Amino acid sequence: MTSTRYFLARIAQAFGIFRRNQRMGDAASEMHLLREAEAFLGMEIWEKADSIERLSIEYWNLRKFIKDRDSLQAQLDACEARLDATHKERSDLLNASPAPQTSLYDERIAIISGLEDLTRERDQIVTKARDIRRIHDGLKIKVDVLTKDHSSSPERNEQLENVKQRLAELKAEFVALKAERSQVGAKIDVGDKQLEQIDLDIEALKNERRAQASEIFKSIGEANREISGLRAELGALETRIRQLQGEIGRYVSRHSITDKNCAEAVKIHRNLIEVMRALRRSIALNHRLGGMH
Repeated sequence: MTSTRYFLARIAQAFGIFRRNQRMGDAASEMHLLREAEAFLGMEIWEKADSIERLSIEYWNLRKFIKDRDSLQAQLDACEARLDATHKERSDLLNASPAPQTSLYDERIAIISGLEDLTRERDQIVTKARDIRRIHDGLKIKVDVLTKDHSSSPERNEQLENVKQRLAELKAEFVALKAERSQVGAKIDVGDKQLEQIDLDIEALKNERRAQASEIFKSIGEANREISGLRAELGALETRIRQLQGEIGRYVSRHSITDKNCAEAVKIHRNLIEVMRALRRSIALNHRLGGMH
């Protein structure tokens, strides 16, 4: 607000025209602009304020806080880099094709196929042995019948001899089949043990991947918590830095005429200083019109 507008507003008030809410709203908006300008000015010139004794506390605190902020920012950058690397590790783990596990699955399928073949072979041997035993039992009955037949003839004796010879052959075949069945059974036992070991190996690989994933998720959680803490600290520091810069900007802008050190610090910001003075005058006039003074 200019002086001319102020006098016009005072004349209007003399005629009963009051706009208190508008004046206070204008003052609040201008105060916000003034604080922004003070903070900006302080940010621009704070390093030149070391020669201003009145600002010694603000200046050195500001240097300390900025150093702390830079250190925290470096920690935050490193933590975010670790988090990105951990996320990549997690993605690689989830998308990776587990070659050892795939190889074990292939081997497992081959062993199961071989066991199925061996099982069929054993079943065939058992079926064949069962048939031989049945024939053998039938021929034994025949021998009993022929032996009990007291009639003796060359044909009977020859037939009995042939049956006994056949029984001997069947017995030999049965013994051979029994041995073959044992061999096949031994192979099946070996295959079962191999299959059991492969299942254990597969489960061990799964557990290893689960452990890796769990460790990665734990690292991600820890990194996120650390990042949240660092960001909170940075936010608090940024707020304090901005407050100190605002205090420096406020003091220097108010004393740029009476203090040569202040004048030297803001000599390239004269236009901003004039705007800030105009804002202060306008705020004061709006407060008067609003009944604050």
